[in-house]
Amino acid sequence: MASSRLVRTLAAGSLAALLAGCATDAPQDTWQPKGPNAQMINDLDWVVFGIAGVVGAVVFSVIAFALWRYSDRGQPIPEQTHGKPALEICLTILPALILIGIAIPTVGTIMDLNNTDDTECVINVTGQQWWWEVDYPVQDGCGGIEEPIVTSGQMVIEAGSKVLVRGTSRDVIHSWWIPSLNGKRDMVPGRVHTVRLEADEPGIFAGQCTEFCGLSHANMRMEVIAMNSADFAVWKANQTQDYVAPAADSLAAEGESTFIAQCSRCHQVDGITDSNDELIISRPDQNVWSGAAPNLTNLMTRNTFAGASWDLLSKECRPRVWEADPSDVGAAYLEGVTDSCLNEVELREWLRNAPAKKPMYTDPERLEETDGLVRGMPYLALSEDQIDQLVAYLLERK
Repeated sequence: MASSRLVRTLAAGSLAALLAGCATDAPQDTWQPKGPNAQMINDLDWVVFGIAGVVGAVVFSVIAFALWRYSDRGQPIPEQTHGKPALEICLTILPALILIGIAIPTVGTIMDLNNTDDTECVINVTGQQWWWEVDYPVQDGCGGIEEPIVTSGQMVIEAGSKVLVRGTSRDVIHSWWIPSLNGKRDMVPGRVHTVRLEADEPGIFAGQCTEFCGLSHANMRMEVIAMNSADFAVWKANQTQDYVAPAADSLAAEGESTFIAQCSRCHQVDGITDSNDELIISRPDQNVWSGAAPNLTNLMTRNTFAGASWDLLSKECRPRVWEADPSDVGAAYLEGVTDSCLNEVELREWLRNAPAKKPMYTDPERLEETDGLVRGMPYLALSEDQIDQLVAYLLERK
């Protein structure tokens, strides 16, 4: 009786695990391709898993038969097959033929995925511990980029456009992966690797670094937002608009001063000036061990922060963007983060103590090993008033 209950329990657990693996709303589901490159991978999966399924069924059937047919009942030892060349040759040729059957479509698919001659837009991504920098160089592609655009965490593309992602890393090996749009591609320091992205229709597609890269590897995420051509043009214009200073004597103006004093050494906001009306250029290479920090220009046009680890949108407002119909995704995303939709709790936690929220800080006692530079955002000991000011200032960065 106990063994019967155990069998039923194991069977129920296995069924639950199987159904969980077949969930249709997983944001990083390789079985839901949303672009031609991911579709090629999905088509190959069906071939490979089909062959593997047949092989698995045959193998388990032979094992089951052997266990039943040759279980010890006191019978003589079965005839041994060692030394039968015909059987040994067959058991060598058959696996080779199976592997060839898998290799031919696999190699063909890999070659097709590596073909980037037809791409129309170039976007650079750079991995670092633990976030992704995304920059759009000046080019005729992407509908025309007249001045560089630098952002982080989220890549915005035009739906139906073939995008060439040129990736590298500033520190260790990272791996760029947007399952709905293409397979994984390692980003290796000192090298440039390419991957092609194309979305069939507008949408938001989640991804994650898939190469263990250190302490906060699990918090290194990214998204691709695909828009129609009109919305994409609006997004580009928003990213390159002139800096507008907060109204004088406002809380945001105080936040601008706090940002200049506390944050501008590492974080760039394009167009911000000091008291002498001189442009402020951040120097993360002098303050951060990785030599880079996210560009916070137009921060609130994104809806995540800190390596896309947390939402800038509140739980109530997030579905309005992430679950929008394809025809509405662009407009919903372009609204940015408003006062009423800001996820203040987690943003304030980040400003209050970033290393505690996302472990990445170099041990202060070992700073001599990094020439006195920290890794990641340090603890700034900001007062609650300063946090209020920074939140008000950052809300205007859109």
